[in-house]
Amino acid sequence: MASASSFLLQLARESGLLFPRPSALRWLRDCHWMLAVLAALPVWLVLAWALGAALYWPATLSAWLGFVLVWPLLEELLFRGLLQGQLLRLTEHGGEQRRIGPFSWANGLTTLAFVATHLPAQPLAWALAVAVPSLMLGHLRERLASVWPAVALHMVYNAGFGVAAWAARYHQSLP
Repeated sequence: MASASSFLLQLARESGLLFPRPSALRWLRDCHWMLAVLAALPVWLVLAWALGAALYWPATLSAWLGFVLVWPLLEELLFRGLLQGQLLRLTEHGGEQRRIGPFSWANGLTTLAFVATHLPAQPLAWALAVAVPSLMLGHLRERLASVWPAVALHMVYNAGFGVAAWAARYHQSLP
């Protein structure tokens, strides 16, 4: 029994499922987390201006809940939690992460998988566009040794896209 619980604790630790140290109050003030949010603001504005009504807009409450809460949680637990967590373990060499420039191999491989899963449901350009946010989410997951900051940021990103799409549609409907 003790070995099963220690295995689960190790898996939770590797997957970043343990709550972050420092606490959420501190990582919300982390300069990388704040820059990731601020960098999204002009992206949302440009997308709303350039694509307008073509942006995905969650039209119902359940669609909003799925888009802003459920999908970010599931995607981050799977990609940044389980997949990236195990890739971090597997790609470590001599106590150091192998890197491609500023990003770990684990983050790069996780991002490739994340983009690939978006290909069937989205146009190629949009699926490729998730690569940059995916790299940032992976960076935060590694920087803060927890998946939860990435979950929160992913929720913020999706909420921002949804609000930008709603604003674009609302603006186009005005006389």
